[in-house]
Amino acid sequence: MTSGLWELVLKGVWVTIQLLVFSALLGAAVSFVVGVARTHRLWIVRFLAGLYTEVFRGTSALVMIFWVFFVLPIAFGWQLVPLWAGTLALGLTYGAYGSEIVRGALSAVDPAQREGGIALSFSPWQRMKLILLPQAVPEMIPPFSNLLVELLKGTALVSVMGMGDLTFSGNLVRLALQESAEIYTYILLIYFVIAFLLTRLMRGLEKSLKARVGKAPKKKTAAVRVPEGSGVS
Repeated sequence: MTSGLWELVLKGVWVTIQLLVFSALLGAAVSFVVGVARTHRLWIVRFLAGLYTEVFRGTSALVMIFWVFFVLPIAFGWQLVPLWAGTLALGLTYGAYGSEIVRGALSAVDPAQREGGIALSFSPWQRMKLILLPQAVPEMIPPFSNLLVELLKGTALVSVMGMGDLTFSGNLVRLALQESAEIYTYILLIYFVIAFLLTRLMRGLEKSLKARVGKAPKKKTAAVRVPEGSGVS
């Protein structure tokens, strides 16, 4: 490819990374707010959070992108640029999946930990901040890592809006060169490299968080064999 076409692909990579970061931040915020709400003591809060989760898990991310970009301006008069339309649609959709990760991790914390917080007269917010989240967050990292990779692949859906992400830019290069196999192989490799870096980053974050709560791998100690007849019982 010529330098101009490579520049087009690199611009697409930058747009994809921007969309990934913004969508991940929105999705993480939604995940924690809705996930914590799923464990709330009030049934109405749990019901509304569960309703949100079911609605956004049960709808297509592609249709959601169409709805935000094409229907929202007609219904409410809010015209979003493609980047923010994609961020909103992907963040809300993948945030629904992430909320189940948060809910499951919080529910998996030993009930004795909650009881200890109650015994210490901690408020619900203090129990969540000081006891539950520090233990639950490290357990969320592996499934969140998988969800982040899925979000990366989901960013390709924004190409239907004509947004110049990696997939859209790669398709333009393919049309210019009429070489599908070569171009799409490059695109696959670029997605793989980004996903590989994300998983490595999340794995490092997981180790760091677990070390802070005392869950770092323990060093193995060699067993001492006592000779027979030594008189040691």
